[in-house]
Amino acid sequence: MKASKRLTVLLLLVSAISFAQDTNEQDTTKNVIKTLKKIKLDGVASVIGKNIVLDSEVEAYKKQLEQQSEGKVEVTNCEMLEQIMDRKLLAHHAVIDSVVVSDAEVNTRVERKIAFFMQQLGSEERTYQYYGFDSMAEMRKEFIQIEKEATLIEKMQQKLTEKVDVTPEEVRSYYKSLEVKDNLPDFGAEVELAQIVLYANPSQDEIDRVVNQLKQIKKDVEGGDSFTMKAILYSEDPGVTQNKGAYTITRESQFVKEFKEAAFSLDEGEISEPFKSDFGYHILTVEKVKGKQRDTRHLLLQPKISDDELQRVKDTLVALRKDVLTLKMTFEEAVKKYSEDKDTKSNKGLLVNPQTSDTKFDLTRMDPALYARISTLKEGEISDVFYDETGEGEKMYKIILVKKKTPAHKANLSEDYVKIQDLALLKKKEETINKWAKEKINDTYVKINNEYRKCDFKNNWTKN
Repeated sequence: MKASKRLTVLLLLVSAISFAQDTNEQDTTKNVIKTLKKIKLDGVASVIGKNIVLDSEVEAYKKQLEQQSEGKVEVTNCEMLEQIMDRKLLAHHAVIDSVVVSDAEVNTRVERKIAFFMQQLGSEERTYQYYGFDSMAEMRKEFIQIEKEATLIEKMQQKLTEKVDVTPEEVRSYYKSLEVKDNLPDFGAEVELAQIVLYANPSQDEIDRVVNQLKQIKKDVEGGDSFTMKAILYSEDPGVTQNKGAYTITRESQFVKEFKEAAFSLDEGEISEPFKSDFGYHILTVEKVKGKQRDTRHLLLQPKISDDELQRVKDTLVALRKDVLTLKMTFEEAVKKYSEDKDTKSNKGLLVNPQTSDTKFDLTRMDPALYARISTLKEGEISDVFYDETGEGEKMYKIILVKKKTPAHKANLSEDYVKIQDLALLKKKEETINKWAKEKINDTYVKINNEYRKCDFKNNWTKN
């Protein structure tokens, strides 16, 4: 397998075997769990120390990699098995080398993931049933096993590569090697964006109306009315039609701080006073306390913003945009003086890509709504004023500046040094781990079964 292909496969395999952190997280995890539960019904492809690899694992991860790479990377069963065996070898020797993975660390990671899945699916019962388990205890036990192995592998890789670094000369050599082989990567068109945001806010009279309505609902429920029925009738939570306002949460759940604070301050059967979050104003009740979990039900109301207020905010931003275009002030000066977005105001308005944590956005992978706003703009141009909402329902108007626009191009050292440096470092770390693996295979129990003994592995797994 070519080195560049092996790097791609390695990265994708880590993503597939670990719990994915993208929009396909539920399905990815479901497929992995389904595969691992076949252990008593499935053939064994190989054994590494005390770790086994199932025939179905090879097929499942192979299919997952091909889906994640959008068909750009194809691997054989032999290549896939070796990549999995590489990870099993790391896990096996992590135990031998006494790599420390505490129960608390694993449990925290598992609870965070389960809490995320419960938030997406609405309840504990729906979550464990979705993943094919008979109970949450069974699901948690399986997740702990998977997460413990993933953490062992991660820490063993860190241990082996903690002192690995690349010098500028090594970066240049790596770049030249790609250049000579005509194997330089293509980087897509990228943009750097800055924004100015003005929020539209409800009046104090409207806030008071909502709070008073919530207080009355609380009083009605305490007088015998059904909280569930009140939630169905009045709650403005989009999920209420599916879950009737019910959520099972833990302290690790991905809920806003105010919601968790209210839930864990109440006894079973109590109803909170109205409280505010970025989503609006809530009341909630704790229906059941189960150890570290709370079965809650809540009702959300969002204060209405008048058309006059929305128009006032829009007109203000239109005038501000005109001042920037006529050079009465710079865009950065306008950001500092007027923008109300706390995440970008202190960063000269620059947007940060949540996928990469830097300020560059790949045009082919960015949010479609954002792409539609800026795709036709040239470097230095500013979008028209447009309306937007946050995920929490906050209403705003924005303008976006295309601060820098880089067309799609073949990698070059001057423009893409940091990216090439990252690739060179990744390659050097992989080489370090591969060298270690070649040595460790010789003194590790390895059994290759069935047709896999005919595979042409890069390492001597068959010990011929």
